[in-house]
Order: sequence, then C-alpha cells, then structure tokens
Amino acid sequence: MPERPRIAVTAGDPAGVGPELCLRLLADAEIAATATPIVFGSAAVLRRVAETTGLPAPARTLAVGEPFPDAPAVLDLDPAGTLAEIRPGRLSATAGRAAFATVGAAIDAALAGQVAAVTTGPVNKAAIAAAGIPFPGHTELFADRTASSRYCMMQYSDAVTASFVTCHVGLRDVPALITQRRVLDVIELSAAALSRLPGRPRRILVCGLNPHAGEGGLFGAKEEEDAIVPAIESARAAGLDVVGPLPPDTAFLPARRAESGCTVCMYHDQGHIPLKALAFDRAVNITLGLPIVRTSVDHGTAFDIAWQGEADPRSLFEAVRMAAALALS
Repeated sequence: MPERPRIAVTAGDPAGVGPELCLRLLADAEIAATATPIVFGSAAVLRRVAETTGLPAPARTLAVGEPFPDAPAVLDLDPAGTLAEIRPGRLSATAGRAAFATVGAAIDAALAGQVAAVTTGPVNKAAIAAAGIPFPGHTELFADRTASSRYCMMQYSDAVTASFVTCHVGLRDVPALITQRRVLDVIELSAAALSRLPGRPRRILVCGLNPHAGEGGLFGAKEEEDAIVPAIESARAAGLDVVGPLPPDTAFLPARRAESGCTVCMYHDQGHIPLKALAFDRAVNITLGLPIVRTSVDHGTAFDIAWQGEADPRSLFEAVRMAAALALS
C-alpha cells in the first residue's frame, strides 16, 4: 500500500455541488500530502464548473483504461462531454444515471485493487429513481455490487458517531426490520469499526425504538424486549461493552457521548438529527461490512447553491482523510 493511498472520489450528481467540491479537493495541497484523489466523473462538467465559479480547472485528465498516477487526477467517464449541457440545480434522470455510473466504476476500481478506497460525493435519490435505478441510496448499491449481506451505515464525527439498524426506509416499515439478528449485526460491525478508529472509546450505546425505550412494554410492540435486549445480551456475552436500550431522547447527552464510541440507532432520523445538529459538514458516512473501504459526505446535492462556488468542502475532505486512514489501518 503506498504511503499516500489512491482514493476514488465520485463527483456525485453533476447538477449538484459535487463537482465544485471535487475541484477544491483536487487543488488542495494538504489533501495531496495525505492521499491521491482520483475523481470519477465528467471532465467537461468539471471544466464548466471551474469556468463558472473561478475555481482551478483539473490539471490532469485520464481516459478510461489509463493507469492511475500518484498525483490528483480526473478519470473522465464522459469523453463526449454530453453532461456539460446539464443545468445546475435541476433534477434529471440523465444526472441520476451519470451519478450511478460513476459509483459503479469506482466500486469496480476498488474491487480490482486500482484504488485503496472509495469516497462518494452527494447524489440525489429522486434523480436516481427517475433514471429507473432500484437503489434507495449509496449504501444499498455498495452492498449489492460487493455481494455484502451483513452491512450497515456509520456516521462518524468527533462530536457524535452513530450506526443504523435501518436507514433508507419509511417509518412505518421500521418495526418489522428490528430483529435480534439485525441489531446484533450492527453492534458487532460497530465494535469492529471502533477497533480501527484511534482514540475512540470501545463502549457502544444502543437506543430503544420507542419513547422511553418502550417503558417496560407500555409503548410499541415490545421491540425492545423481543429484539433489542436479547441482541445486547448476546453482545455482552461475547465480551463487548454495550449499554442499553436507552431512551432515544437521552442517548445523545454530552456525558453519554463522552463515555461511548458509537450509538446504535434504530432508524434514520434517530441518529441523523443529532449528527446534523452537532457535526453538520464535518461528519463522515462509512459503510461497514464491505470488502472495500467506502466513505462519503454526510450532506446532499444542495441544488439551491450548485455551481456557485459556495459549497463547504469540509465533509468531503474529512471523508477522503478517513478513507485514507482506514485503507492504511
């Protein structure tokens, strides 16, 4: 493994802020000292965004099939330049299809050993759906393309870290997906990840699904008693330091966060609300359980400010740094 691992960075939806974030990434000397980003996307879009925003244009562009250099570069997946006609801030099936294709190419490069990790830029789920692609998000696509059956999302930051038993599903579908096996899988995957993250406490907190963690069966359909508590007991029997189930409204208090490395959440907003409140633009999305390293920004395409040079690149920078650290661990 090179001292500065190559990281495939997908530009995300070309109509969103992903291209301008990638331009900043390619030009950043501190990132180049840590990792070698290879941006997967449309060189024509990146050049157009550079002209629009005044950001530096890519210094090096590669054609498909060229060997990856040990210097920042763009792998041009749009050699005809057709995506340059996409309008910023507009949802389109064309943009969704292009974003999906760049992720697939990056996964293939990682599986082939051409890059050490993949960091994904923001995609628009509605654009992907409009393109007829049957994946609700990046996480599910990575699991499918890598044939991974045991995986989960972890959102990491210094302020708060959370893993998710369910993620991109509606609230009415969540209770049926809370099983002892699934909760235990997420606890175990989170414990394995914490062992690779330096300086993080090994203790794992587990939220209940219902208010007051079910209040002894008064709320909900005994998801805590039937699934969450047995999973916690199994994890403890295996030697893991696990606390819970905790009422979700107190699980993220400062004292709790200080004593733990990760909080296992039962559904998307249970963890994403405190994450966005405490670490917006700094958190990193990590997919656990894959045979490759995958990190991502923790924000969306921000169509309202796309191609204006205003997007904050911190989450992308942190995601690339984390990808490099995990690739070397």
